[in-house]
Amino acid sequence: MAADPHNVVRLILPRRSPGHAGSPYREAAELLRQWLAEGILAADPAPALYVYEQAAGGEVVQRGLIGALRLSPPGDGVVLPHEEVAPGPVAGRLALMEATEANLEPIFLLYDGDWQRQAGQAATNADLPGRAAMAVVPGDHADRGDGAAARAIAAAARTGPLLQATTADGLRHRLWAITDPGELGAIAADLAPRQALIADGHHRYAAYLELQRRRAADGPGPWDYGLALLVDSAAYPPRIGAIHRVIPGLDPATAAERAKAAFRVSPVPGGVWPGVTTPTGSDRPAAGTGSDRQAAGAGSDRHAEHARGSLEAALRLLAQASRSGPAYLVAGGGAGYLLTDPDPVQADAAMPPGHSPRWRSLAASVLQVLLLGRLWGLADAEPGVRIAHDAGDALRAASGATAGTAVICPPMTAGDVYAIAAAGERVPRKSTSFGPKPRTGLVLRLFAEG
Repeated sequence: MAADPHNVVRLILPRRSPGHAGSPYREAAELLRQWLAEGILAADPAPALYVYEQAAGGEVVQRGLIGALRLSPPGDGVVLPHEEVAPGPVAGRLALMEATEANLEPIFLLYDGDWQRQAGQAATNADLPGRAAMAVVPGDHADRGDGAAARAIAAAARTGPLLQATTADGLRHRLWAITDPGELGAIAADLAPRQALIADGHHRYAAYLELQRRRAADGPGPWDYGLALLVDSAAYPPRIGAIHRVIPGLDPATAAERAKAAFRVSPVPGGVWPGVTTPTGSDRPAAGTGSDRQAAGAGSDRHAEHARGSLEAALRLLAQASRSGPAYLVAGGGAGYLLTDPDPVQADAAMPPGHSPRWRSLAASVLQVLLLGRLWGLADAEPGVRIAHDAGDALRAASGATAGTAVICPPMTAGDVYAIAAAGERVPRKSTSFGPKPRTGLVLRLFAEG
């Protein structure tokens, strides 16, 4: 919020102004109207789909289409969620959407644009249950504009962009508008028979559906759609990162000892170090003069190199172990333990009923049910269990003032995510991080603009 008076965070994460008795969502709605009146934001003159590109170092990382997606309940098998949602975030996103009468940021969806591979995949699905990637709805697609979306994206990218920006992470973002009615119709026909997986935005999609339910009596309207980025996973395979856990107050040695009841536990040679800090907590060497400063800097550099090496080596051990089944790195305060080979009898006994064998074998399921729940007696929820998207951040948090244990998890495979979703199941909460996510603030959808 301090970065810029027009930073979009003021809309998507509103905070109640000091001394203001109103709702922060109402404040966000007022601010949105103010920005429109002042010309900070402007509605495009014609309906459009937007080609959105993310690139790094001159290489295109991802391209997709941003537009209004017709809503479909999960039971229809058109838009597939893969994670559970919590009521609180859904209610918050719904309240913001109702107050602003807008979709302020797109959710992130994946579909498979490879028709030929899909046809071959469909023929083998009966023999390989759960192995399908994104499947399309069966049917004749010869007259559905096959390839129109891919052709439109490629054609747009050969022209000058509508806008572009480079963000602090080094990503370049470019946007093009497609407004030709014939081209829009061909794209819609191309995408209509496909399924889409929600990569990011489960709570917002649930809020979309709830708003549609509330406004059903008003008849058809803008609440029957939601803003979304659709990316062809065949052209741009998703990057799926793991989400890790931090348990404040649980000593790593104690955590490892308790885990021995159901896992093989192996100490990591040399320990696992998250990074370098001085006694004052600074990321830089302590201040000094002359040779004192040089010595401090050299020592810190050597420490940093060792720290990076130990973490990277431990992550390689985890990746290797994960090829054979669920595995985790339990660490904190420099100590590190590799947990492998969960007892199948105990794991099976701990699992809740009604789940498929694939779901029960996920590292995320074994983590939540067996390791956290049965062996450590913890519910996978705040404040007892915190999440971290970066392994180094998790280790630093575990080694901080509230010393505890970091559980570094392996990433889930795309095949597992797709198969679980296609079977109508959901992976455990906070177990996937798809990227790169669309950057908020490029495209907003106002209900008043249709």
